[in-house]
Amino acid sequence: MIYPVILSGGSGTRLWPLSRATYPKQFLPLTGDQSLLQQTVLRFTDRDLYAPATIVSNNDHRFLVAEQLRAADIENATIVLEPVARNTGPAAIIAALHVHGRNKDGIVALLPSDHAIADVGELHARMAVAREAAEDGYLVTFGMAATRPETGYGYIKQGGGLKGLEGAFEVASFVEKPLLKDAEAMLEAGGYAWNSGMFVFAAKTLIAEAETQEPEMLHACRDALEKAEHDLDFLRLSEAAMTACPSQSFDVAIMEKTERAAVVPAEIGWSDLGAWQSLWEIQDKDPSGNVVSGDVVALKSRNSYLRSTDTRTLAAVGLEDMTIVVTDDAVLAARSDMTPLVKDLVAEMTREDRKQAKEHPLVYRPWGSYQDIDQGPRFRVKRIIVKPGASLSLQRHIHRSEHWIIVSGVAKVTCGDKELILHENESTYIPVLAMHRLENPGKMDLHMIEVQVGSYVGEDDIERFEDTYGRA
Repeated sequence: MIYPVILSGGSGTRLWPLSRATYPKQFLPLTGDQSLLQQTVLRFTDRDLYAPATIVSNNDHRFLVAEQLRAADIENATIVLEPVARNTGPAAIIAALHVHGRNKDGIVALLPSDHAIADVGELHARMAVAREAAEDGYLVTFGMAATRPETGYGYIKQGGGLKGLEGAFEVASFVEKPLLKDAEAMLEAGGYAWNSGMFVFAAKTLIAEAETQEPEMLHACRDALEKAEHDLDFLRLSEAAMTACPSQSFDVAIMEKTERAAVVPAEIGWSDLGAWQSLWEIQDKDPSGNVVSGDVVALKSRNSYLRSTDTRTLAAVGLEDMTIVVTDDAVLAARSDMTPLVKDLVAEMTREDRKQAKEHPLVYRPWGSYQDIDQGPRFRVKRIIVKPGASLSLQRHIHRSEHWIIVSGVAKVTCGDKELILHENESTYIPVLAMHRLENPGKMDLHMIEVQVGSYVGEDDIERFEDTYGRA
């Protein structure tokens, strides 16, 4: 049995403005109705082949992960929380230690959460080959056929075949992201594949390699796991141990040093969705070569990626080889061949302290979500959605009062020593300093408009006294 461990810690800045630090690309439905994370986990639900998934996430995204698993009816998954980011090397070692604690002969599949795969059947076939190689003590990566001189990927030079393992080969060498001329030379020479970032290995093999190659990292990871605490449905790694852990990618820390590296070529319709142009390449196009998503009207436009939210109309005239992405609070306009530079654009916006660089206008919470509608010097208006059976914390505000108007659903409101039930078109008032709580006792989403008024209406004007989600 293979234990899928899915890494969900990326920020996905190349797909801004849809992907942002508070809601990165793995949580977005970019290639269908389900998010990339949901698609990734659902590829490995055959219990004859795979154990329930483990997702490694950062602390800020914990409720996003949990909610997306619930929404996709994914059960028995383990969510491991990294208190600080330490790259994929420590994540891989923690995955090996975690699986080894459950099954000393366990095979780990270490998988990014944000890749698109068209041929899932072929993926499972290649996984079976990789599992056999891993059982023989190899650390296996998957090589994707290089179809163009790509400078954004690392490369693998394929060596000789592994004895008795058809479809698996030694790794002759790893090549870092190359210059264009070097990428062109490798493509012409043949025998090179893109490094997909997906790996399969026996937990005990990786632990042994880490003992030799990265003993300090292994010690810190072991300490972080041994001192981990269960928090609701999460396994929270020790912050002190993770802070002390060296930060390094799995490729550099282990794969480029080991003598047990193997590669399985895989023709699975793979894309790492590293830029908007990648999405244009893999999605269906109209007769003019455009990929269109959302409320878009295009005239005399060719070979462009045009995407808008449901609340904004994108009207395009005479565009060619362009990428236009419209959200509620930002618009990206770029020449399609320049979209890999969006990450640099986001870095510049971050230096300017623009909130659009990191924050979405739609903010997700464990109980639901909220979205700003309007804001001024002494007021703020939000639309709030509370899931059935969910409740906000028992809290108070020092600087603001609140007016709540129920749009649909049922609200149970606690304010001071009073409780009341509100229905559609009813409202209530929460004074400054009043202890209060909002709950949804119904079976459908509660939609509410909240009007805040006061000398300060920032999100941090909140004191929590009781909280279902451990935030008090």
